[in-house]
Amino acid sequence: MENHAVIDFAFAHSHCQQCSLFPYCQPTVKRCGETEKFHEIKTQNLKIERGEHLFRENSPFNAIYSIRSGSFKTYTNSEFGKEQILGFYFSGTLLGLNALSTMQHIESALALETCSVCKISLEQLEKLKSSIPAVQPALLRILSEEIQYNHQQLLMISKKSAEARLAKFLLTLSNHFRKRGFSATEFNLSMTRNDIAGLLGLAVETVSRIFTHFQEAGLLTVNRRNIVLLDIDGLMKSSSEHTAQPLDNYIVQKKVAS
Repeated sequence: MENHAVIDFAFAHSHCQQCSLFPYCQPTVKRCGETEKFHEIKTQNLKIERGEHLFRENSPFNAIYSIRSGSFKTYTNSEFGKEQILGFYFSGTLLGLNALSTMQHIESALALETCSVCKISLEQLEKLKSSIPAVQPALLRILSEEIQYNHQQLLMISKKSAEARLAKFLLTLSNHFRKRGFSATEFNLSMTRNDIAGLLGLAVETVSRIFTHFQEAGLLTVNRRNIVLLDIDGLMKSSSEHTAQPLDNYIVQKKVAS
């Protein structure tokens, strides 16, 4: 088990704004005059270095984690020791909720960069739910969003076209950042091409080739890990199952139009 840097602090308003629970329960907390109860909840601020695990597959479930900054990948290992990427998580999202039913983590969470994480122990979570009724439906909504996210991952993998998978992946990231007040058209990819390929069920060479094609089509620019989306509509067309093959035609059309 890794030793993470830990700082105790009250669950104060400035920190709560980074939490996935905030948009759901904060309005009710204010309306019901439960702000003081909300601030009494104690959490831990963890600093997770790149390459460290937040938790590992099959480890006991004892807390949920709100990502305040940075990003993680979740994965599981097959019986043959092969790593299967399950998803990527960024600031403003919760990790660990899917272990509630078994009280054991079903996946591992690895930091892709230096991260700041708010740890809410099960004891504090129960205190939060019992003292502030708004938290219970908030958790249910977040669980619902987690199910939808996993559904989107399955849809990406099930798409026949490799171009459609990568386009959908980039649009999913764009939508995530937009919802949290960040740029929807320019962001850094903290994960490697190998990780992206692993999530999408593609060869890493295929991922690199499609990035090149997307650049030639004027859909985006890539500078190392920095991505600038230039043509959201074009990416949406590429992500459609019905436009799996015409990417080369789209490149030609763009060149003719210019």
